[in-house]
Amino acid sequence: MSYELIAIFMFSSMMLMLFTGQRVFGAIGGIAAIAALALWGTGGSDIPFSAAMKVMKWYPMLTLPMFIFMGYILSESKIAEDLYKMFHVWMGPISGGLAIGTIGLMVLVSAMNGLSVAGMAIGATIALPELLRRGYDKKMVTGVIQAGSSLGILVPPSVVMVLYAMIARQPVGQLWLAGIVPGLMMAALFVIYIAVRCKIQPELGPAIPPEEIAKYSKKEKRKLLLAGLLPITIFLAMMVPFLNGWTSLVESSAIGAMTAFAAAVLKGRMTRKVFEVSVRQTLAISCMFMLIVLAALGFGAVFDGLGAVKAIDNLFTDQLGLNPWTILILMQLSFLIMGTFLDDTAMLVIVAPLYVPLVAALGFDLIWYGVLYTITTQIAYMTPPFGYNLFLMRALAPKEIGIRDIYVSIIPFVFVMVFALALIMIFPQIAMWLPELIYGR
Repeated sequence: MSYELIAIFMFSSMMLMLFTGQRVFGAIGGIAAIAALALWGTGGSDIPFSAAMKVMKWYPMLTLPMFIFMGYILSESKIAEDLYKMFHVWMGPISGGLAIGTIGLMVLVSAMNGLSVAGMAIGATIALPELLRRGYDKKMVTGVIQAGSSLGILVPPSVVMVLYAMIARQPVGQLWLAGIVPGLMMAALFVIYIAVRCKIQPELGPAIPPEEIAKYSKKEKRKLLLAGLLPITIFLAMMVPFLNGWTSLVESSAIGAMTAFAAAVLKGRMTRKVFEVSVRQTLAISCMFMLIVLAALGFGAVFDGLGAVKAIDNLFTDQLGLNPWTILILMQLSFLIMGTFLDDTAMLVIVAPLYVPLVAALGFDLIWYGVLYTITTQIAYMTPPFGYNLFLMRALAPKEIGIRDIYVSIIPFVFVMVFALALIMIFPQIAMWLPELIYGR
């Protein structure tokens, strides 16, 4: 059997195992181990051992538990709720203001946690009931929360970008910087869409009556503003020293975790339950990511040994005669298809052994491609019929919001995200300007 057929057999076997509901790390790592032993005998056992050594020696991996812990502390201690109350009072008087404030909440939650699931959970439990109570259109609000929560994997400290950096062997700091401008640009496009749509159809996002806002004194408004700015202060305390070169990435993540913990203690919200839930969730998610990265590195090592990436490159460029941009677009389309039944981490570890070396061989920048991958994953999360976020939203939403409402709600936001993706593909400097400014790339 040729190496090309072995590679195809490995890939198809892995996909079959994932379709049957096997754990991501088990499916990927198991196929890699079987293929390594079948091809190279007992010497194949060196491959997972080597992958484990790479994971343990990769110092930035320590940022994962720090950022996850920070996010859970802020979420469980209800500091994120203070943020929404601030937007409620300050943005509520304008048409669509609460929906715009929800986008702002999602951006800041993303900057606190780095996981889209956290943003979805906070948005669905805090913002969604209030928006529905205020008479907002149910299709509008479900679309807002889904689109806003997807920013969690693009705005730093994105956990997905940490994993991409590990697999693609790229600096995490540069990837995070590359995600800032596209993330803020996408959030701004969401805000523009909401503002214009609610201006044309005010019934979709009615403003809070002035007499209700008048109940809050200036002192209370200032107090809410200060409480809502606390998460921003935590984020700045973490990122400013890193961007100025005063601390390393790992040290900054530790500062973020300690600052969040101190904020919860000072506000009197650091209960035993909050601490226990945060630690348990941090341990569970960190272990999951570590196992997935370990499996992905082992799978990639077997693929490299087979020369599968060179074979695919030869197929696309020499035999089919496709130009690099056509190949890149086909890659992005494959992400959209996979995103209907897989989450972002699974997609990354499945295609990274194939796509990352191929992108480098085609002459594209891997930092820029990391941003493209992340945005395409965001879109894939929300594309019917089996988008990951669609079913998560259905699980969290009240009974009056059906699956059809959720499907329809996301359509305009998907178009906005596709437009943002096209802009970054046409103008790479949108993503690359900040890394080049800070690091001189």
